[in-house]
Amino acid sequence: MRATEGDQLVQHGRIVGQHDKVGEITQVLGENGTPPYRVRFQDGHEAVMSPGPDCVVKHPSEPAH
Repeated sequence: MRATEGDQLVQHGRIVGQHDKVGEITQVLGENGTPPYRVRFQDGHEAVMSPGPDCVVKHPSEPAH
């Protein structure tokens, strides 16, 4: 997984009915775009994350699916 500042980190819901959490990557703490990342979520919460298999990075230049 590689990211740059300004990319979105999407954490998929883990149970039925749970919504995805979407946050903006504000800082890349690993080397060459690798985790951990500082992420600001839509509710204002910030966290340092090393994303697992339930997460994907969306780059602003990617078209919406």
